[in-house]
Amino acid sequence: MLDNKSILITGGTGSFGKMFIRMLLDKYNPRRVVVYSRDELKQSEMQQTFDQPCMRYFIGDVRDRDRLEQAMRGIELVVHAAALKQVPAAEYNPMECIKTNIYGAENVIKAALNTGVEKVIALSTDKAVNPANLYGATKLAADKLFVAANNMVGSLPTRFSVVRYGNVVCSRGSVVPYFQRLLKEGCDALPITDERMTRFWITLPEATDFVMMSFKRMLGGEIFVPKIPSIRILDLAESIAPGFPTKVIGIRPGEKLHEVMCPVDDSHLTLEFKDHFLIKPAIRFYNRSMDYAHNEIGEVGEPVTEGFEFNSALNESFLSVAELVELNKPLS
Repeated sequence: MLDNKSILITGGTGSFGKMFIRMLLDKYNPRRVVVYSRDELKQSEMQQTFDQPCMRYFIGDVRDRDRLEQAMRGIELVVHAAALKQVPAAEYNPMECIKTNIYGAENVIKAALNTGVEKVIALSTDKAVNPANLYGATKLAADKLFVAANNMVGSLPTRFSVVRYGNVVCSRGSVVPYFQRLLKEGCDALPITDERMTRFWITLPEATDFVMMSFKRMLGGEIFVPKIPSIRILDLAESIAPGFPTKVIGIRPGEKLHEVMCPVDDSHLTLEFKDHFLIKPAIRFYNRSMDYAHNEIGEVGEPVTEGFEFNSALNESFLSVAELVELNKPLS
């Protein structure tokens, strides 16, 4: 699926983009890989590591549709990873978040249609489910745009799908490097927003591999959700600094106690596969119908029970402190 393909990653200099490209070059033989992002310093630094002949670097913002179209010429697969992701920053700068996460999503869709891209996968987040903050609301809107885009394709081959997952271990801006920095600076306690808090937890290689598999599985219009474990915030703190004091500082603006990836309201649309869930589109596509229970690589899914919810607090799988210690080690 990924061999001899031209692939573009928006936000390609981020944590996900770098891991995706590393695994892509290790496992496959792509014809061209385009990193599309707005930070020339990060691109320059990335070129020192990824300088293979297939690599291309485009300075550009997803807010700029003309530039996106230039970058997508001859591209077959697109991963849309660019987003403004910091919850508090979005609360205080809502229009900037909307311009990137919603208008940017629209631009990616239109550019992909105008250039004949085959498949687009947009990265989403558990915060898009029953959103309590602006970031989550913009990602929910983006999810809806990418699903509905399958009604805009007409006779074009382009298909759009969404991958939704939870917190990524040690990604840029995540809590693990934040805690580690506080400890290095000599803090007297780790700040905990609420002792009851839980989160979904996934490693960068796992997230990347799941996106690659979703390209092989996708029919268009579905939301893919990996089956991943949860963590308790107190266990996370213990794994980083055993026996170190913590202090409760209160929930930040727009923050939830627990996260959801498959909401109860979508249980009638949700299928369960061996290693993931799939949420079918709530809308009908006028030019075709698809059996989402049978994907492109022959896997078969079954409907979940009515009222099912994939919730970080109700998850059957929780990571232990010892498992967190191993997962939180920096990637080599």
